Amino acid sequence: MTRPRTGFPFLDAGLDQPAAVLAFAHRGGARHPDVAGLENTMLAFEHAVRLGYTYLETDVHVTRDGQLLAFHDHVLDRLTSSVGSIVETAYVDLRTALIGGREPIPLMADLLEHLPRARFNIDLKSDAAVPVLAELVERTGSHDRVCVGAFTERRLRAFRRLVSRPVATSYGPVGVGLSRYAPRLLAERLLHGRGDALQVPHRHRGLHIVTPRFVARAHAAGRPVHVWTVDEPDEMELLLDLGVDGLISDRTDVLRDVLVRRGQWLEPAP
Repeated sequence: MTRPRTGFPFLDAGLDQPAAVLAFAHRGGARHPDVAGLENTMLAFEHAVRLGYTYLETDVHVTRDGQLLAFHDHVLDRLTSSVGSIVETAYVDLRTALIGGREPIPLMADLLEHLPRARFNIDLKSDAAVPVLAELVERTGSHDRVCVGAFTERRLRAFRRLVSRPVATSYGPVGVGLSRYAPRLLAERLLHGRGDALQVPHRHRGLHIVTPRFVARAHAAGRPVHVWTVDEPDEMELLLDLGVDGLISDRTDVLRDVLVRRGQWLEPAP
């Protein structure tokens, strides 16, 4: 299958490289042995970039005083020695909350500045993060460097309204459901304006989301399909054989090896 052209530089990178797909370092490569326990840290993202990744996946939360953090959980407890809710904590009080006991929680603004050639797939984890991310994209001119997703349609609609020019967004759960289950003509009518890429799990609650028909319908409508979170080589091979356009993985080492062997690794632009 041929990857669809969307008009968004974020989604269309590598269309001049036959068979290349987008490889996303999920939280910087959360299960790579060299950075295990250090997900969503500057160290992890730098590690992925050194492996050749130009697409990085992260999540964002906002602190009590409006600082946008690259962090998955809404509380500190799982990843740091500190406890408590991010949205209820001022940024100055988070500086001692070290991921894995050693790495600070990075600001999203610092990631964009420190890794200027990287693109970021960003999951909005709270309503409060929506205007803060939109302001950051506007201030830094990062419209072509990010793709924004969320698990609620409301957040995605709000984000789109707040940016001055289009930014690639993924479909929310309703859009994914329509793409997978609704009759084609009805789906196309209802999906208009809801997103630009389908970023989905391979399976959900025992049901296969990504099937040959799902991929074919998405491509016919001009929508790329990115699948998360895929860490096993056999599953990567299966999904690539189905013609998906991107894989999101914690095992950045495994994904790179599979794509290089298949001739599908996206070479960074010179």
